[in-house]
Amino acid sequence: MKVAIVGASGAVGQEFLRVLDEQNFPVDELLLFGSQRSAGRKYTFRGKEYEVKLLQDNDDFRGVDYAFVSAGAGVSKQFADTITRHGAIMIDNSSAFRMDQDVPLVVPEVNGDDAFNAPRNIIANPNCTTIQMVVALKPINDLTPIKRVHVATYQAASGAGAAAMDELVRQYGQIERGEEPTVEKFAYQLAYNVIPHVDVFLDNGYTKEEMKMYNETKKIMHAPKLDVSATCVRVPVMRTHSEAIWVETEQPVSVEEARAAFEKGEGLVVVDDPANKRYPMPLEIAHKDPVYVGRIRKDLTDPNGLSFWVVGDQIKKGAALNAVQIALYMIKHKK
Repeated sequence: MKVAIVGASGAVGQEFLRVLDEQNFPVDELLLFGSQRSAGRKYTFRGKEYEVKLLQDNDDFRGVDYAFVSAGAGVSKQFADTITRHGAIMIDNSSAFRMDQDVPLVVPEVNGDDAFNAPRNIIANPNCTTIQMVVALKPINDLTPIKRVHVATYQAASGAGAAAMDELVRQYGQIERGEEPTVEKFAYQLAYNVIPHVDVFLDNGYTKEEMKMYNETKKIMHAPKLDVSATCVRVPVMRTHSEAIWVETEQPVSVEEARAAFEKGEGLVVVDDPANKRYPMPLEIAHKDPVYVGRIRKDLTDPNGLSFWVVGDQIKKGAALNAVQIALYMIKHKK
């Protein structure tokens, strides 16, 4: 198995290396690619050192089985033909191809078989907030179709990349020393603050991040009539996103039925014991693989409504892990 990572020096690229090892992915040959800035850097994988090569339009991807790409939408669009021309499956972590009709958008626990319908050899990894939400929606939707979803996200600094994480740490230090905090990666100071603004605003008043959740959820769940409304908020957490979710189903679902469905759901862990103050929190879930769900309760405003709280590490399940799981699903279910 010949594997390539594009964007190897970034936060997700580094996570790819860890996840491939943790998941015992069958890597016989590994290629690392990056920009002019990162070319030449060296990283160790399973005891062997690999050097990052400059990504170019050449035949470097000949013989590659899977290419995990996390270098931004512009790079993905520019080099997609280069990466796939010799048969490599490109699993892309950017927004470049997610809504293209001929590119499947895949979360293995929800729609794994869609990965086999990839005529361009490109499979899109959904947005991190969408991934953890649909993993939690799937067990409920299997009980009775979901008609409507409202979600408020609480997104960590890491969702904006390694530099954003560094900025948050730096801001706390600067404030402690009485200095003016550096503000570069976010619209405002994130330390001691929350910012109801993730990605750019669109004409309808929603942000691009919020519309990703709207569009991607429909595509992944094969539910074009599903209503989704999101408010995405950046919070001063280093790593791991949280979401407060309200769903309206066609038929009523009791709390007990929902909990049982979540407990059986693939990729889900239930932490729901309010009496003992047990519920999912980013502090405990960073670097873990599953999506965690808690605070399961009936929606007091809707007899067909449920409310629950979902937490997931968006660099792992929200990015690198989901991409690797797509490849593992394809290997296991090869048609």
